[in-house]
Amino acid sequence: MRSDEVKKGYNRAPHRSLFRATGLKDEDFDKPFIGVANSFNEVIPGHFFLDEYGKIIKDEIRKNGCVPFEFNTIGVDDGIAMGHDGMLYSLPSREIIASSIETVMNAHKLDAMICIPNCDKITPGMIMGALRVNVPTVFVSGGPMKAGKLDDGTSIDLATAFEAVGEFEAGNITEDRLTEIECKACPSGGSCSGMFTANSMNTLMEAMGIALKNNGTILAQTPEREELLRVAARRICEIAKDEALSEKLRMKNILNEKAVNNAFAVDMAMGGSSNTVLHMLAIAKEAGVDFNLKDINNMSKRVSHIAKISPSLTTVHMEDVHKAGGVSAVMNEITKRGNNVLELDNPTVEGETIGERIASSEITNTDIIHTIDNPYSEVGGLAILFGNLAKEGAVVKTAGIDASMRVFSGKAVCFDSQQKAIVGITSGEVKAGDVVVIRYEGPRGGPGMQEMLAPTSLIMGMGLGDKVALITDGRFSGATRGASIGHVSPEAAEGGVIGLLEDGDIIDIDVDNYLLSVRLSDEEIEKRRENFKPFVKEVEGSWLKQYRLLVTNASNGAMLRTE
Repeated sequence: MRSDEVKKGYNRAPHRSLFRATGLKDEDFDKPFIGVANSFNEVIPGHFFLDEYGKIIKDEIRKNGCVPFEFNTIGVDDGIAMGHDGMLYSLPSREIIASSIETVMNAHKLDAMICIPNCDKITPGMIMGALRVNVPTVFVSGGPMKAGKLDDGTSIDLATAFEAVGEFEAGNITEDRLTEIECKACPSGGSCSGMFTANSMNTLMEAMGIALKNNGTILAQTPEREELLRVAARRICEIAKDEALSEKLRMKNILNEKAVNNAFAVDMAMGGSSNTVLHMLAIAKEAGVDFNLKDINNMSKRVSHIAKISPSLTTVHMEDVHKAGGVSAVMNEITKRGNNVLELDNPTVEGETIGERIASSEITNTDIIHTIDNPYSEVGGLAILFGNLAKEGAVVKTAGIDASMRVFSGKAVCFDSQQKAIVGITSGEVKAGDVVVIRYEGPRGGPGMQEMLAPTSLIMGMGLGDKVALITDGRFSGATRGASIGHVSPEAAEGGVIGLLEDGDIIDIDVDNYLLSVRLSDEEIEKRRENFKPFVKEVEGSWLKQYRLLVTNASNGAMLRTE
């Protein structure tokens, strides 16, 4: 066992002495040591109950002949951090989480790991860390939140609350209605109930085979979710106690090129958050998989979009997808298109292949999960746009775009920060037919690549969702909908064309042909570049300054440079 390095032999007597101080007995030193990486904290609705999940998992690990060692990672709640400078820390937290996993697991030579993520950057951060450690790892997330219900029975969620602010600003709802939405949008613990970033990543873990079946859709704080925890704990012990199985099911043997392919296929079928592109690029790089942005469009052409979930279809939430057959039913259905969209022979942590896992899964409600013969779209729910405005790509969640906005041209209205954009939108600077440009919010420029749910929600809430587009070198919450194009690369802070734009420039968007461009000649672009000097925001805190120095742009997954 890997842990023998810290527990076997006479020269490890001091090490064993320290382990004994934590409660270990003689018999424990012959058992596998299992790291329990828990993202419990009391700030995030999807995480405040994970300490109880940790207890369930550790108890089951002990019952199954292994020794659990629980440790924690940090976490940022993107919804609470949204709309102020706290959001600067969200994406950088992914790197801290990955490094903390790597640090604890390698410093103590633990044999295997079970990870308990749930929200936002925490899930991809844990996956990246687990890939670096490359021991057998089972992921079991905290589970999605229930949808909220208004008095009239309408299903709502966090996106409803953000958009209600715009509706209130526009005078379309009363303060009492705003308060009702506030109080009912998030009715329980769990990752926000739509196909936002957290649930998108928890779903993709299932698709990649590193989490158990139904991980992405079983509601949080339910007996069914607690049983999933126990099954996951038993499984990691089965693997850890079997040397051959441990070698076969190392993290990189499961999360390989085939798993990345499967993740993007499911992402297309379910119209996941645009953030999944950013995270999956980083995960692919950690896994040693060569997957670039152009590959995503090739995948989009092969996978039909068959499940629309909030924010793309605001009445449908993760609990509805679970009842309709879950992620496995989605996966089984997209295989019927006949173009080998899934790598069915790839293994899962359960020991079966992806094909074996999904073979018996069928759609039970075709209003929630459409059949391959009746898709929402023949192409996937995400697209990568290229052009002179995004030579290295930009990301759009096509599943959330009004049909009339798939091809759109408009005058640029430029803002050099999210805060300036919010002021401009609320004060009426943005009119129907405009393209809002928010720049210097990329990984380096932000720094930290803020999610911008506030400006997109304001646009929707003010009734401009089918009349105004938004482009940015920053990114969006998974709760964003509308013609919102993010991750524009190169970003303004590194001299990208988005930084050269001026008010009134005509921007052309053609989602179906994967195009994002500005009507400027190459000569005009170079003329503007001659006098261009990127705006540099002042930031407090040494971590953000370090991050700015090391981070790559969004087309590279916003990973930190290591050389």
